[in-house]
Amino acid sequence: MPSPKFYRLVERMRANRTAGPQSIEDLRANMEEVGRKFTPPAGITFTPVDADGVPGEWASPPGPDTEIVILYLHGGGYGVGSIASHRHLVAQLALASAARAFSIDYRLAPEHQFPAAVEDAVAAARWLLRQGVKPGRLVFAGDSAGGGLAIATCLALRDAGDPLPAALVCMSPLTDLAKEGESMRTKIDLDPMVNPEGSAAYARRYVGEHGDLKAPLASPLYADLRNLPPMQILVGTWETLLDDSTRIAQRARAAGVEVDLQVWDEMIHIWPYFADIIPEGKEAIARMGDFIRGIVH
Repeated sequence: MPSPKFYRLVERMRANRTAGPQSIEDLRANMEEVGRKFTPPAGITFTPVDADGVPGEWASPPGPDTEIVILYLHGGGYGVGSIASHRHLVAQLALASAARAFSIDYRLAPEHQFPAAVEDAVAAARWLLRQGVKPGRLVFAGDSAGGGLAIATCLALRDAGDPLPAALVCMSPLTDLAKEGESMRTKIDLDPMVNPEGSAAYARRYVGEHGDLKAPLASPLYADLRNLPPMQILVGTWETLLDDSTRIAQRARAAGVEVDLQVWDEMIHIWPYFADIIPEGKEAIARMGDFIRGIVH
């Protein structure tokens, strides 16, 4: 049974939901405003870095140095979000995982359409490897579009013959830009964050007016998933994107990939983002930290 704090959060989201289309500038400003409401945990140090032209930021928890590194890719439909909007979540995951986290500001659509985000994430992964990060100590993680991008980045590296990370951690990943999951229709009244029209608009901004919504590196659901590292997927039953997680988990398992799929009853899209105010978010981050530390010894 979810907590009273969770239900109050959902009520506020539904009450504040904006009707009608918004400009991409307004959507970006809204995302940054939400991110400013949350404070990273004390003791985390943040260091900006240029990763071969890709803006990045290290989030380093206190304590002894660790060889575990998380490459974090933020969500936002490939059109909004930033290092700043997700700094608190990245820091919390780093702390729970006893790892350093490296988040990036990949290029956003519609100014920079597919495959710009994939190219930037691949560049950041290769930069980390050149800095001496060991593939067996590297984890890719992301939320929503960032979760789909984490998988796509693995696919691009695999196809190029590059080393792969030890694991993938995906929160409510966006894996099907074609929006063919049944939950896109059946969960509309439950999901206070993602609606089919808005989600489809983000997808079209990303791939372009005539782009392929099922291109494997844009929609990993349609990719050959063989030889990917173990992945953990967290998703809630109140999400319109529920089937993006359950279907890619099924396909990955069929391809021989080890998958820890966690379907949380009544949870909403990327609920770990709200760990500052709901206990379910804190619990989810703790579970991701356990998974990462269990995979990367």
